[in-house]
Amino acid sequence: MKVIKIASQLQKIAFKHLKNGDNIGLVPTMGALHQGHESLILKSKKNDDVTIVSIFVNPVQFGPNEDYLKYPRPIKKDLELCKKNHVDYVFMPTVNEMFPNNYKTFIEVTVLQDIMCGKFRPTHFRGVATVVAKLLNISCACNAYFGIKDFQQLKIIEKMVKDLNFKTKIVPCPIVREKIGLAVSSRNLYLSAQEKETGSKIYKILKEVSIDFKNKSPHILKQSTISKLNKISNIKIDYVDIVNFNDLSSVNKSTKKVVLAVAVWIGKTRLIDNIILAR
Repeated sequence: MKVIKIASQLQKIAFKHLKNGDNIGLVPTMGALHQGHESLILKSKKNDDVTIVSIFVNPVQFGPNEDYLKYPRPIKKDLELCKKNHVDYVFMPTVNEMFPNNYKTFIEVTVLQDIMCGKFRPTHFRGVATVVAKLLNISCACNAYFGIKDFQQLKIIEKMVKDLNFKTKIVPCPIVREKIGLAVSSRNLYLSAQEKETGSKIYKILKEVSIDFKNKSPHILKQSTISKLNKISNIKIDYVDIVNFNDLSSVNKSTKKVVLAVAVWIGKTRLIDNIILAR
């Protein structure tokens, strides 16, 4: 496993692999790697000849009052996980390497970036789309792996890749959960044992509500989810949304496949989760 910090160096290596006919897989991360990231790495190891993991806490996707400086950075542990899973290259650029002082270019995926999480984090997806575009170009990835826990992020990246004619295939991967049902996340490190127990109730509610999907309107399902979440102490709702699986658009009773997505605060930690429902 090689650790690389210079973008041009990784790009040069990637070009050589492509010339040799190798398939390159990219797992973009902000570090604090967990079972979810590990599942993405294993998927790339299965599908690709070369696996690259990027570890970069991206400052341009954090808002002014968000947790950029506090975001966990257990570098030694992250590298151990990558090595254990036989990652070929770890890309760990500095902020200046990715966004030097004279950096001026950003990517926006309009409409999709303004709903759901975008209502509460207005510059977030602009930062996500920009850094992912850079990582795809630097790594020359044939496949890039993203968990569906952040479903809005996945759809924004898929749209960006399609609209800008990237050759990379975006590979969605299932949510990995802790035994108690809580979706695995780097931010779970912020949670106390009691807060984790509270967080585990989110998925239970999503499953309960989904039982009625075929018989009830999206509006009623949304209100039911809100009502159940509001009964849990120490949870503050940012949003509950039911959107079209394909493009995050509005849904009605005839929509075949939807995503019920939530964002909540438990104490000082913001968590997201979702469940996919099909008629």
